[in-house]
Amino acid sequence: MRHILYLAFLLATTMTLAAEPYKHGPDSERQEGVPQGKVTKHTWKSKVFEGTARDYYLYVPAQYDGKTPAAVMVFQDGHTYVGEKGDFRIPIVFDNLIHKQEMPVTIAILINPGHKGDKTPESPWRADNRSFEYDTLSNQYARFLLDEILPEVGKEYKLTDDPDQRAICGISSGGICAWTVAWERPDAFRKVLSHVGSFTNIRGGHNCEALIRKTANKPIRVVLQDGKNDLDNEHGNWWLANLQMEASLKFKKYDYQFVGGEGGHNGIHGGTILPDSLRWLWRK
Repeated sequence: MRHILYLAFLLATTMTLAAEPYKHGPDSERQEGVPQGKVTKHTWKSKVFEGTARDYYLYVPAQYDGKTPAAVMVFQDGHTYVGEKGDFRIPIVFDNLIHKQEMPVTIAILINPGHKGDKTPESPWRADNRSFEYDTLSNQYARFLLDEILPEVGKEYKLTDDPDQRAICGISSGGICAWTVAWERPDAFRKVLSHVGSFTNIRGGHNCEALIRKTANKPIRVVLQDGKNDLDNEHGNWWLANLQMEASLKFKKYDYQFVGGEGGHNGIHGGTILPDSLRWLWRK
């Protein structure tokens, strides 16, 4: 299954790359006079996902002073968010928005999916534990973050334990993973950003919209982004699944935003609207 999803992702990206009309704005470009944060790369061997290894990146803003606890934002598929020339450009966008005080001083933890064995794969998209970690509706990934990753990062940096100052984001299966973490542990994460989220029947994700309707509201703020030309395959229709999520969130009067577009299963649209998504997500 993981190879099918990987090929589908690449195919959709290739097919829509030239056709989509979205362009990055100034908040996604380097600006003169804006202090630049630091990005470092690390490797982690997990016990929660026993026998797996993964790379992860830390972005620490220039404004972090080592005294005041920083807000935290976690990204799944960290490799696709960390690059300064990719769709999302997290270091640039964070630098600009933090400088303008449009989001708090935030440390980003950009984590690749786990791969079984001691070595990480050459291409993170081929990590063989990705679907299990991201698509499973359980608290295991939340435990991985809370029991392993946050304490490890917390050895060097002061991180907030305020759930309203913790956000989580992902693309595709990483998007449903972000939602699941907040759904399972709203005491720890209360802000969610999902790009072309896989709320489809890969590992039961199509049940999320029904669970929202039948469960007492949780203190979650969420941004969903998707495009009308997203995937449609044996697992489901991504656009319709995200519309179902929107309908459920609206019915239960959640604090949410849905941004629909014309794009496919990639980060082009989500990347160009990322600064606005973050401003809305972090608004007071």
